[in-house]
Amino acid sequence: MNITAKDLLDAGVHFGHQLRRWNPKSRPFVYANMNGISIIDLEQTYDRLGKACQFVEETIAAGKEILFVGTKKQAQDILREAAESCQMPYCVNRWMGGGLTNFATIKTSLAKYRKFLKMEQSGELEKLPGKEAAAIRRQMSRMNRNFEGLLNIEQLPAALFVIDTKSEQIAVAEANNLGIPVIGLVDTNSDPSVVDYPIPGNDDAVKSIRIIVETIMEAAQNGLSQREAKRNQKSVTPLVREQIFEQQEEAEVTLPAGYGEDEQAAEGEKKES
Repeated sequence: MNITAKDLLDAGVHFGHQLRRWNPKSRPFVYANMNGISIIDLEQTYDRLGKACQFVEETIAAGKEILFVGTKKQAQDILREAAESCQMPYCVNRWMGGGLTNFATIKTSLAKYRKFLKMEQSGELEKLPGKEAAAIRRQMSRMNRNFEGLLNIEQLPAALFVIDTKSEQIAVAEANNLGIPVIGLVDTNSDPSVVDYPIPGNDDAVKSIRIIVETIMEAAQNGLSQREAKRNQKSVTPLVREQIFEQQEEAEVTLPAGYGEDEQAAEGEKKES
């Protein structure tokens, strides 16, 4: 990671919620309570963030995808930008119930949306009667809201990265139900036990969200680089082997002077006798 605990402090990651909104299960991550506010232990935040980054990098390097989820206003633009920069799917508008547990239906709806988009691009939509075209456009508007960031997803993600696990509790519950690991920015009003890789921190302030998201994004980009390097290596290795084989076939074998003369002389003596 290219950040320090001091960077987390400057971004206000240590500010938790008011004590009246405190979740007792977040106790291990609380350093102190000051002026009615829970103060998060940044040493633990830094350690947990490092573990989460390692998991993200290894997962993406293995050719898998991580779904970025954050529908609260403070996180939407940050998460969208980060997910697009590392080519990961994302959900920032509204989590659809059954987005994971009813994935087969979601795939059907996505296929329908792709069909509408092709009709629009080809001009076929313009040729339809006015009422029918208007009805399809209304569906497309709704689908764009629901499926933004999910258009190219073909299978269940290998993991979820969630901002505010309390706000996104339905997505977290679905992931838990399917055994999909969850990485989450967890504030003091949330239950960290439902997350596989909890990152204790302020999930309301834009600066706090940004530094966590950008650190995860950097890990994802590192994973993509490793994935691409492995892919290039696999494509180059057979070619190298083929070239070596061709060189071996084309190579001329030069025998040393006098090679085989002793054998020929021996055969001549046998014939004379």
